[in-house]
Amino acid sequence: MPTQRILVLGGGFAGLWSALGAARQLRQLGIGPETARVSLVNRDAFHAIRVRNYEPDLRGLRVPLDELLPPVGVERIKAEVVGLDPAAHTVAVATATGRDHLPYDRLVVALGSQVVKPPLKGLAEHGFDVDTYGAALRLERHLRSLPRRPAADGRFTVVVVGAGLTGIEVAAEMPARLQALIQKSPAAQPARVLLLDHSPRLGSDMGDGARPWIAAALAALGVETRLGVEVAAIDPSGLLLAGGERIAAATVVWCAGMRANPLTGCLPVQRDNLGRLPVDAFLRVEGVEHVFAAGDAARAPLDPPHTSVPSCQHARPMGRFAGHNAVCDLFDKPMLPLHIPWYVTVLDLGSQGALYTEGWDRQVVASGEAAKRTKMLINRQRIYPPRSGRPDDLLAAAAPEVQPPPARQGKECDGQ
Repeated sequence: MPTQRILVLGGGFAGLWSALGAARQLRQLGIGPETARVSLVNRDAFHAIRVRNYEPDLRGLRVPLDELLPPVGVERIKAEVVGLDPAAHTVAVATATGRDHLPYDRLVVALGSQVVKPPLKGLAEHGFDVDTYGAALRLERHLRSLPRRPAADGRFTVVVVGAGLTGIEVAAEMPARLQALIQKSPAAQPARVLLLDHSPRLGSDMGDGARPWIAAALAALGVETRLGVEVAAIDPSGLLLAGGERIAAATVVWCAGMRANPLTGCLPVQRDNLGRLPVDAFLRVEGVEHVFAAGDAARAPLDPPHTSVPSCQHARPMGRFAGHNAVCDLFDKPMLPLHIPWYVTVLDLGSQGALYTEGWDRQVVASGEAAKRTKMLINRQRIYPPRSGRPDDLLAAAAPEVQPPPARQGKECDGQ
């Protein structure tokens, strides 16, 4: 009998943990590489800590996959996924040497999401984003170049478009980043940060209880908020609003919306408004045989009537369960349903600390420095895989379990 393959697409939070979860379950069942193997396809050699791309220091935001996969027997394939064929049980990929088709016996689609960029004049040429490590690095290099540029209106003005969670975190870091740059400029100019959104509300779905805290923090940072506005065009020296107003700005950062990787459209299912694949409690794509999905590419039932949200909070356990269940499905073993009975949001607010909310209604339970300590615990420890290189550590972390909520670092709730 030929060796069976569990193919995982994507090396982000869901993909990495799917591969490790599958490797763990193969070991638990005593199944060796001559019988089944796990392969992970990713466009580069890194597991990216994508949720930290808004931070000013990008060091440590990529973990080499070769530190994580070979110790547990997972094959890494460097390639760009370009197509899915569930009827043929193959995945089309583009590699450095050309196009290839990878067969699979079980597939885990963990291709993540990407920022939505409309066909807006000048956005592709002159806009920035923090969607990937490369994009964040491009923005950082651009910001560092500002002090060397000729003095001009808007040289130290940053406009962040999109007042959801990512946009707020980007905007909250910008005042301090700009002040550090201005100190290096021979002709100092005032810094200005604007946060724009077409919605009349700040903070996406953060709820009425959290919004006043966010607004107060942004005001204390000097971030100007402009809600209910539309961007009409972007050029090298600024942007034009739909009403005709022009804002001079050397830097426009686009954070307006996310959508699942468009390759989810290769599967014959009805996707949701974010382009996500419907999956059941076992992470199986509904109506597609032998295909699982996890992370931002999937919509999973969690705490009825709620479903998963695009976040590493959900992507990591979804990956563990998807990898585990793919093995169980392949070898006719009982699968485990995913159930996450809690939901929290910890929003970074730069030098104003952070905001910690609990529950789907996002009740504020901590703010300021207390919440910031929790945010740093999440960003710098909790979401990282073990770095020891020991197989037992990696496989133990990949157990199909749901971690408890992050511990609150104190109970401070310091007012608005």
